Amino acid sequence: MKKIYSFLAGCAALATIGSCTKLDVPVESQYVQANFPKTTADYTALLGTMYSNLSSNYGVPYWRMQELATDEAILPARDGNYDDGGQYRQLHYHTWTFDHPNVIGVWQWGFSGINTCNRLLTIVNAANSPESVKTAYAAEIRAMRALYYFFMMDLYGNVPIITTFPVNGLPATEQRAKVAAFIETELKAIYPNLPRKSSNAATNTLQYGRPTREMAFSLLAKLYLNNQVYTGGADRSTEVVAMADSVEKNTNYSLDAKYRDIFLANNGPQINETIFAVPYDQQIGTNQFTRFGFYPALYLAYGLGAPNLSIAMSTTPEFYNRFNIPNDFRTKTWLVGPQYVPDGAGGFTTQPAYYPGTTNQIVITATLTLVPPKPMDLGNTQASQATGIRSIKYYPDPTITTATRLNGNDMPVFRLADIYLMKAEAILRGAAPTTVNGVLETPLILVNKLRSRVGAQAAGSVDLAVLLDERARELSWEGWRRNDLIRFGQFEIEYPLPNDVLTMNKDVTRRLYPIPSTELKTNTALTQNPGYPK
Repeated sequence: MKKIYSFLAGCAALATIGSCTKLDVPVESQYVQANFPKTTADYTALLGTMYSNLSSNYGVPYWRMQELATDEAILPARDGNYDDGGQYRQLHYHTWTFDHPNVIGVWQWGFSGINTCNRLLTIVNAANSPESVKTAYAAEIRAMRALYYFFMMDLYGNVPIITTFPVNGLPATEQRAKVAAFIETELKAIYPNLPRKSSNAATNTLQYGRPTREMAFSLLAKLYLNNQVYTGGADRSTEVVAMADSVEKNTNYSLDAKYRDIFLANNGPQINETIFAVPYDQQIGTNQFTRFGFYPALYLAYGLGAPNLSIAMSTTPEFYNRFNIPNDFRTKTWLVGPQYVPDGAGGFTTQPAYYPGTTNQIVITATLTLVPPKPMDLGNTQASQATGIRSIKYYPDPTITTATRLNGNDMPVFRLADIYLMKAEAILRGAAPTTVNGVLETPLILVNKLRSRVGAQAAGSVDLAVLLDERARELSWEGWRRNDLIRFGQFEIEYPLPNDVLTMNKDVTRRLYPIPSTELKTNTALTQNPGYPK
């Protein structure tokens, strides 16, 4: 599948080159009867652009907006290095502006994806193929468009709804509630035409990284779980449970025996619980977790060669402190304290990991002690370089190279574990427990399914506070922390760093990112979000 995905990325690049070098060609002349899609290969190549666009920014810029604005991830400077104009500390302190590079770039990425989906729909609807074929591919495209719209609505709130290609006039801002309603309507209309995960491995390989019916159910569950945030309307917890049950009733999904396997560089369609993922490999950016979040002095211990890694990104001590359950394997996805050579099975040997060329054991410390006057700066001594707990959840790819520093670990967007946790939360918020596959699923049973899988001590009871911490442990660095904290009313909680000279902007308007300055200049029909300059 990753080879197919790389091929699709190449198709997208060729399509981009072609469109950029023939600016005077009318849109209606680019497709004639001779080159409309007919075969499965034609459609696969055609739809590749909406997937290559997704992978192009999901793993870094989009992820940063969802995680660096929370306690889950932090990218401090090191004596001025890795400051990059202050963009990372602006995310950490909620002081971003409407010209922040991620604010601009992710908006353009999201609407590029939406525009691509709209373009593909016009082609598919006009193709000379059986109606059943066109209906199936149109459902796939509309599901991807709904996903892009969910990302944009979650980040920016009030965004235009564009469903035509070419775009007619200047698209105006729509209220967030209307965007959420559009996503819901789209998913409910098209999910019967999406494939379901089957017991056939070859079929699942072809479907991997593409929308399925269960992907639509998962996205609807997220929409309903956050309904009060998105619309200011009623609690829709009962509908969250219904969507979770719709996923669970497909018994081709199950929790994988080993938590570590879900995130390895060779993960893919063989992972039983993945509902929708973004595939990556050495040709597909932008999964660069090892580049940005690994401690480079460990490269020999992990058999990585010398890939020129960063020392920058880590997590906060407060977030890591939630990994406090006895025997919980998920704790091993973080590097802190004295370091040892890995055993290749997700654990570690007793052999110390030394700084290259020395017999000094590497020790990673948790506390992020800043060195003023430079803001959010740790200094750049060997000791300060080793400051900050590192994640190896996306386990370092042994094929990483100095040339690309890219990882092959596919990034899950939806997986069964999240379905369990969403259902548990919905029941705690008032929905009734339901029986699935012969089991009455209470929040305690659902949470303990996940704890049992990782060898963690079972919970004795579950309330919303326990549930939020369980989401942190299970879904760390999967792009959901900002979404969770806003829903739980904890997005503005600040954890000051030692010697900090900056403070967080705790205004609730920061729960939305601003409409970018570049878009306001080119589209006068857009309305800026509250709390930001117009």
